[in-house]
Amino acid sequence: MKKKFAAVALGFTLIFSMGTSVFADSSLNNVVHKTIGVSYKTGGTTTSGFDCSGYTQYVYKKLGISIPRQSSAQYKKGTSVSKSNLKPGDLVFFNTTGAGVSHVGVYVGNGQFAHSSSSKGVTISKLSNSYFAPRYVGAKRIMSPTKYKAAVYN
Repeated sequence: MKKKFAAVALGFTLIFSMGTSVFADSSLNNVVHKTIGVSYKTGGTTTSGFDCSGYTQYVYKKLGISIPRQSSAQYKKGTSVSKSNLKPGDLVFFNTTGAGVSHVGVYVGNGQFAHSSSSKGVTISKLSNSYFAPRYVGAKRIMSPTKYKAAVYN
């Protein structure tokens, strides 16, 4: 019960922190919100549990986009995007092991990203978070303009 309440509270926090942006009622937002609070599971790719790249693959699959399974392979796709030009739906990558890209999430706007954390499950974190900020590697835009419009404006 505590976990479910925390997930709902986090969802409302995200909704209100995003203000009245167009993203708030989008299909991307709906997929993200339905997964908040799902537990972490090594190798997980379903709502029974996700690891980070399983989560991003799941989100993209729900949007009709196929991406590779591992974060390092996902990093090789798409077009590089500067942090100042991030859009909701972009993938953000981190080096959490010291050996290159090892963590990935989906940017949701306002300096925040959705990801499956080994300690919290699916959650929203800030790119400026003291843990993630120094580990940030870069971002990739995977969606075509047409897919972006469908995912973020519908």
